[in-house]
Amino acid sequence: CKDGGILASSWSLYQAQTRIIEITNERNIGCRLFHGRGGTIGRGGGPTHEAILSQPPGTVQGRIKFTEQGEMVSYKYSNRETAVYELGVGVTGLLKASKSLVAPVRGADPRHVEIMEHLAATGEKTYRKLVDETPGLLDYFYEATPVNEIALLNIGSRPSHRKKKDRSKSSIRAIPWVFGWAQSRHTMPAWYGIGTALRQWHESQAERIEELHRMYVEWPYFRALLSNTQMSLFKADMQIAREYMELCSDRETAGRIFDMIKAEYELTVEQTLIAADCRELIEENPTLALSLTRRNPYLDPLSHIQITLLRRYRDPELEEEEKQSWLSPLLRSINAIAAGMRNTG
Repeated sequence: CKDGGILASSWSLYQAQTRIIEITNERNIGCRLFHGRGGTIGRGGGPTHEAILSQPPGTVQGRIKFTEQGEMVSYKYSNRETAVYELGVGVTGLLKASKSLVAPVRGADPRHVEIMEHLAATGEKTYRKLVDETPGLLDYFYEATPVNEIALLNIGSRPSHRKKKDRSKSSIRAIPWVFGWAQSRHTMPAWYGIGTALRQWHESQAERIEELHRMYVEWPYFRALLSNTQMSLFKADMQIAREYMELCSDRETAGRIFDMIKAEYELTVEQTLIAADCRELIEENPTLALSLTRRNPYLDPLSHIQITLLRRYRDPELEEEEKQSWLSPLLRSINAIAAGMRNTG
């Protein structure tokens, strides 16, 4: 999702899976798709059961393979009860999604596909306008998130950048890109562009809202997409994100960028609720809503602590020895927020 946004990346994967299975079926080749899922929505994460059911019809043929990111293994499988639950929903999802083995399955509704093509194109255009065409966006990312400090944690199998000291978007890897935005409570890669895409689709033709409702009810892929979007929007906090924005040296440019992100956030909340025919985010999953709500009283102080630590660690007037004294608590704050958000990259 780093390059084209969540809508374009999600839809491209859906189409690629469909085409791969078509080719292997034509040649009588067995195919098991391997899904490299991350912990965050922007990296393909989300509830396992919904994720399996949202795969293109006929592509899950009795077997599936996917990664669980490091921290998700602990969250899901370190406790016996949660491990049994996760394995259970994974197996039942696999069984449901493998219906093509015993009965013919229909592909996605052509009208739904047509609408999704439009949404993906608009979403990508909106996302690229922010990340590729907005002056100062990369400076904002490096200053309003702890992405540079994340690299000092020495976690993961690869460095955060493909080339050292290259601050271009092409150099930074997808995991720290998503991790940084999540730490600063923007969660931007998981939802940016969706609000504009949905609004542009129906704003001149109100009857199209009913089409979105039908897509949400009838199409597991679209339902999972919007469910994950709601979860990411719920985890974001624009008030705290604004405080991270104040870490930027060019406050005027940073303010304009933040206003763009905040406006799209508010629009995406509004439009996602319209499309899902809901009144509140994740109202269809009250257990998850309660869990996330209970975390906020702990997450919010951690974010305030991290902002203070970033400001002190980055102070150019500090001696190196004093600067290093702030590094350990700063790295602990990154770990703590990642645990609370249940996401890294």
